[in-house]
Amino acid sequence: MAAAAARHSTLDFMLGATADCNAVLKALQPVFQEQGMTETVHNWEDHGYLATYIQKNGSFANLRIYPHGLVLVDLQSYNDQTKGKEETDRLLDKVEERMKELFHGNIKRVKRLPAILRGGAIDRYWPTADGRLVEYDIDEVVYDEDSPFQNIKILHSKQFGNILILSGDVNLAESDLAYTQAIMGSGKENYAGKEVLILGGGDGGILYEIVKLKPKMVTMVEIDQMVIDGCKKYMRKTCGDVLDNLKGECYQVLIEDCIPVLKRYAKEGRMFDYVINDLTAVPISTSPEEDSTWEFLRLILDLSMKVLKQDGKYFTQILQKDSWRKLMLE
Repeated sequence: MAAAAARHSTLDFMLGATADCNAVLKALQPVFQEQGMTETVHNWEDHGYLATYIQKNGSFANLRIYPHGLVLVDLQSYNDQTKGKEETDRLLDKVEERMKELFHGNIKRVKRLPAILRGGAIDRYWPTADGRLVEYDIDEVVYDEDSPFQNIKILHSKQFGNILILSGDVNLAESDLAYTQAIMGSGKENYAGKEVLILGGGDGGILYEIVKLKPKMVTMVEIDQMVIDGCKKYMRKTCGDVLDNLKGECYQVLIEDCIPVLKRYAKEGRMFDYVINDLTAVPISTSPEEDSTWEFLRLILDLSMKVLKQDGKYFTQILQKDSWRKLMLE
């Protein structure tokens, strides 16, 4: 039997002209009443109608009719996913059919979004860094632990493989080799015999790919040992065996905050051919001096420049073009 969850479905109509709110309400009332739903209607002289329909099992629908021609239907039910989808689709089909009969082609747009399932055993919805919501085909929680710094989740997706999520921020999936290649320079860089510093990168993806390219030495600075522990067990397609040991022939992994490490390297005059900033979207530090995200990013950039050779290169992720422009110009 499918797991139960609250299903929130929507159906929107944009009419080609202003709406006779009372006529729309009268036309759609029978659709809901046939389901044995109890009706409550609110109306405002200049702002249209809101009708609420409630079933005995607690399922309910909101019908919002705006005078300028926008009609919205929101429906929420709680039951197993298969049964709930079938019942909801039938009801919304009837609403759509009745609206088309009523307006005879005078509907500019009909929009039915996929239902959002809330309160299920597995959370499939994760926001992006720029505020969009993505639904993944998550079918298993592989790893879920709280470290001293953050919550660490590794979830399995049928499409993307295991996905690393840190404090609600989607970091990397096993299928994201393209991201790793891009932050390394898209195959255009020669890492052979070079000194490389990786900031963050606890999933091990960058380290694993660079080690293949015969560098002189790669130093990776990751603050959270538990990220490494989770990834070396459940993200093997990303990191291979490189996280099994914190030291190898041409690499070392330091479990430290990168800020004091960068300051120490700058003081010692330690220089690198490449600095790759793979810190999380909301950076983590044990240093209390930098409270704001922007100040933290400025500090990381400034310290990275101090340990970068004159002809060296600095790679980082760019999540939001306008935000990056602000960082560079200010």
